Amino acid sequence: MDIVVALIFCAVVLFGADRLLLWLESRGHVNWRRRRRRPLSEEPTAGLDSMLSDHSHR
Repeated sequence: MDIVVALIFCAVVLFGADRLLLWLESRGHVNWRRRRRRPLSEEPTAGLDSMLSDHSHR
């Protein structure tokens, strides 16, 4: 019986977390399930990325 209660509890927690993340996504805070990721090639590179990339070997 304890296993059944534990499984139901886990299902409720996962469902609640999913609903919370969907709500945060609707506010624009996270990308969860509804929106696709933006392609990383279209994103601007950070300063550290440009310093660490191989431009030329001197």
